[in-house]
Amino acid sequence: MRVVVVGAGLAGLTAAVDLAAAGADVTVLEARGRLGGRMHGVPVSETVVADGGAAYLGVQHTELLAMLDEHRLDLASTDMVGDSTFLVTERRSTTASRVPPLDAVALGGLFDHLEDLVGDVRPDAPWQSPRAEHLDRLTAAQWLVDEIGHDDARTFFPLFVGEMMAAAPAAISALHMAFYLRSGGGIRYLNAFRGGAQQWRVDGGAHLLCEALGRRLGDRIRLSHAVSAVDQDGDDVVVHGTSVGDQAFECRADRVVMAIPPLLAQQIHFRPGLPAPRATAATGRGCAVKVHLSYPTPMWRAQGLSGWSVSTSGPLLSTVDDSPPDESVGVLTGFVTGRAATAFGALSAAEQRGTVLAHARRLFPALPPPTRCTVTDWPSETYSKGCYAALFGPGDWLALGPTLTTPHGRVHWAGTETSLEYFGLMEGAIRSARRVAGELIHGAEPKITARRSVLL
Repeated sequence: MRVVVVGAGLAGLTAAVDLAAAGADVTVLEARGRLGGRMHGVPVSETVVADGGAAYLGVQHTELLAMLDEHRLDLASTDMVGDSTFLVTERRSTTASRVPPLDAVALGGLFDHLEDLVGDVRPDAPWQSPRAEHLDRLTAAQWLVDEIGHDDARTFFPLFVGEMMAAAPAAISALHMAFYLRSGGGIRYLNAFRGGAQQWRVDGGAHLLCEALGRRLGDRIRLSHAVSAVDQDGDDVVVHGTSVGDQAFECRADRVVMAIPPLLAQQIHFRPGLPAPRATAATGRGCAVKVHLSYPTPMWRAQGLSGWSVSTSGPLLSTVDDSPPDESVGVLTGFVTGRAATAFGALSAAEQRGTVLAHARRLFPALPPPTRCTVTDWPSETYSKGCYAALFGPGDWLALGPTLTTPHGRVHWAGTETSLEYFGLMEGAIRSARRVAGELIHGAEPKITARRSVLL
């Protein structure tokens, strides 16, 4: 069986390795000049690389942990010692707690409402949840207005949604918010470092896993090959695109695995056309920009600070200590998410650096200027269209959910946005790849159902 895999992120590489191991003749086409997709290493010193994209994992991420162990990649703890720093309405404070200095009763009430909402979602078919139609038409922002009255809870809510989902509340449906939190293991698990979904990171960077998978595939991978069209008939499928220098290419196969984000898949011309879209006008880009500030050592620790911070205004809505275990360099990773990411992306590189450094001075006034400042702007990435994952806007789950994983003839779908388990996470990417590899290895003869050509 000849298989073309489109996309060399974690999902595409995992599917390709599994299919090659089963005897398939695999070709991986990747538009970028590198592997990894939304897993990307960013140099923060001469010897240390940090995670510019996906980074954290926890004990529930069993497929990812097994894969890291198989490739002998080590874990680094994210456990932090020291006080948290808060910049709430421009007032700086430090405390041993990770809870912002906002009304505790109001925040507790917010989470109680969220827990009730999350508990009503069907994780296996969110579009069939009770009140699915209502919740999918309702934005998370409007849900907040309807359910929560306290100002402190309303202040905290966009920070929470930005950290968890890289979204502005107005950009996602209430159903998507609830499903994302349910899919990822629940609010408490997703939000936790110790014992939660952010317990570890990969020592040296998560991109090392993609590099290890890439070595197993060798010359089966073709970088700088951007796919533009997929044609299929009853016998085979032909993938068309351009490579370096706008040179046209085509690959003929028995099956195709599309392991790319929905907004990218929607740009590809399928003939026959798709019976349902991969994205709609409401589908958004994950609004996350990661900023890395480098210091000679984790200097904040000597001041009794953990490096963890939360701010109610941007650009750095949160920071975390991502220094390597040997402390050879100090690394503060800043997250610019939601509406703050949109505003930040409109700035010039010099303006971005200036606003980041000014914010860092307010957060950590005793620190010297960083030795290096790097910015990874995912919403502007042509072949990612955002990070952590696509944002399902109002109406998207009803429109996209029922056909999320349904093959289109010889075309199959992978990627973290096709996983109903750990949607948006590395674990979800791997599980989607395992599912699609099983479809191809054990699946029946494909059937093509086309209604029309669907283009962005």
